[in-house]
Amino acid sequence: MSNDVVSIVRDDEVAIVTLKRPERMNAVNGQLRSQLTRALGALNDAPDVGAIVLTGDGDRAFCAGQDLMESAGMRWEDIVTWLHAQRDMYQAVRNLNKPCVAAINGVAAGAGFQLALCADIRVIAPETRIGQPEVKAGLASIVGSYLMTLYVGLTHNVAMSLTGDLITGQRAYDIGLVTELADADKVLSVAVSKAHEMAALPATAVRVSKQRFREMTQSGFDDAVLAGVRAQLECYAQGEPQRFAERFLGRSGRSAG
Repeated sequence: MSNDVVSIVRDDEVAIVTLKRPERMNAVNGQLRSQLTRALGALNDAPDVGAIVLTGDGDRAFCAGQDLMESAGMRWEDIVTWLHAQRDMYQAVRNLNKPCVAAINGVAAGAGFQLALCADIRVIAPETRIGQPEVKAGLASIVGSYLMTLYVGLTHNVAMSLTGDLITGQRAYDIGLVTELADADKVLSVAVSKAHEMAALPATAVRVSKQRFREMTQSGFDDAVLAGVRAQLECYAQGEPQRFAERFLGRSGRSAG
């Protein structure tokens, strides 16, 4: 359908799931959240799917984060519902009993960065930029900072979470945030190849191993989500995210004109 913002293409036992909002750098809005959550749930239940690749449409972005057009119109009354839907999207990746490889084919920031962190394997080009810029948009870095604790120590986590600066794929690889480097034009093919390798592994052993990783991290993830609700309610009560989004959209509108 023309209004679909998530597509699924099969490559034998591998399902390639693509975020398809290239005009917004594949930014997350309500439509993308709900479609991605449903798509991943269906693929998790599909017996003929052995592994999943998650990527973005185009070559500019994997996912640039939360859509600021949605953020600008957010009221504090919407925050809990919004963040629970965001949590469901991340949890849909975490719930996969099959290997999930993120092909980070462009910028991955904020919500996009966090989606990639929920995958099992992350493939990226050395020059691609990723990170946790939420503080620059007036949002507290809570869920993203928790997810980074699964891969890096406090030094790198604090620096990325409190400055909001993006880092290169090479730097991300060096500190342990991503799994594998590839040339920019080969990121997707390398990710698909890795997914095929993992799909050929004994399915029960993979499923049970992934279940154990969820058990080890679920309470921390749930706590981060609750803490994120409290934190973002406070940020929105101060009006900082709304002001940032309005300024950004105003600048974008002027430059477009």
